[in-house]
Amino acid sequence: MSIEIAGLPPERIVFEISPLAELGVALHALAEPGHHPGLHGWATATAAGLKPDLADRLHEADFLWRSTFSDVFMPFAGLPAALSTACGPAGACFAEELDMLGRLDDERFVAAALEFTCASTYGTPSPSALTDPARRERALELAATRGPKQLDFTRRLLDDPASVRTWVRRLFEDCDQSFFADTWRRVRPQLAADARHKTELLRRKGLAEALHAVSPALAVDEDRTRISADKLADGRTTAVDPAVGAGLSLIPSSFGWPHLMVLHAPGWRPVIHYPVGSPELPGPAPVELLKLRMEALAHPMRMRLCRNLARAPYTTGELADEYAITAPEVSRHLAVLKKAGLISTRRRGRYVLHQLDVSAVARLGSDFLETVLR
Repeated sequence: MSIEIAGLPPERIVFEISPLAELGVALHALAEPGHHPGLHGWATATAAGLKPDLADRLHEADFLWRSTFSDVFMPFAGLPAALSTACGPAGACFAEELDMLGRLDDERFVAAALEFTCASTYGTPSPSALTDPARRERALELAATRGPKQLDFTRRLLDDPASVRTWVRRLFEDCDQSFFADTWRRVRPQLAADARHKTELLRRKGLAEALHAVSPALAVDEDRTRISADKLADGRTTAVDPAVGAGLSLIPSSFGWPHLMVLHAPGWRPVIHYPVGSPELPGPAPVELLKLRMEALAHPMRMRLCRNLARAPYTTGELADEYAITAPEVSRHLAVLKKAGLISTRRRGRYVLHQLDVSAVARLGSDFLETVLR
């Protein structure tokens, strides 16, 4: 994954904090505690304290943060000149960032909310599902594959985006009142200190050193024209698009590990959302089991399939569509992973869903798990 930065003024590369982005990762940690072994205590206590109505609404919308990190959590990146706000860079006030979410036009809001249906075309400009019948039909078809609540959400979103926008804002406000305001007060000093430290590192030692301090998966070429992120996902974007304003934001997260997220949607300023700190995972599996599982994972296509299966259940047809291979070929790869005890399978109506056993993969060591979840 790469970000073009040729000609980008140094002052437009900024480290900053974002409570709304942090809420998105916190909600992901609640929905997928297996991805975040160091946050089990927080996730358990927070989930236990949720009122039933809020818990139900979070479940209703969890596809916005469970299998993908929706760009609705970073609206500042979709608004020209939004880096200069009354609350500081990237809307360091929660209410201001929610206001930014309200200022996104319907096409951008809908595209961001429909990320869970378009992973294979996320980085490619495409017609809006609001105006293009074929794109609308495809969005509904993919949402149906994900599940009934995703299909219902997509229908409501496409029929009345304003009401869904209001519903989402109220959900985020209730999260803030229920648990996130206290959480943000606790983590904000650490994140602000990290942003200041990385800013000073960028000023004193340059971009390469600052990026390496963010993550060993980030690097800049010798000519300082391109930042590369070593992820299993493919993507390309630019930080010098005049249509949205030049700039690159790097945002620390206390909930993010092991995820390193790169917002690279067309027409949005790029954002790198990086984790601060990395808890240790349990020890490795026995040698015999480790050998069997590593042999199953040695194939490059199976590693790519694991990127999807680590985030959510997928059907064979979805995986075939995602990677442009045949369904029988996907089935053969899934059979190898299942024999090694690395995936689980369940039936929902006429769909058969497959998902990575994150706890089993975690025992292989943090290197593989970090790579497929990065």
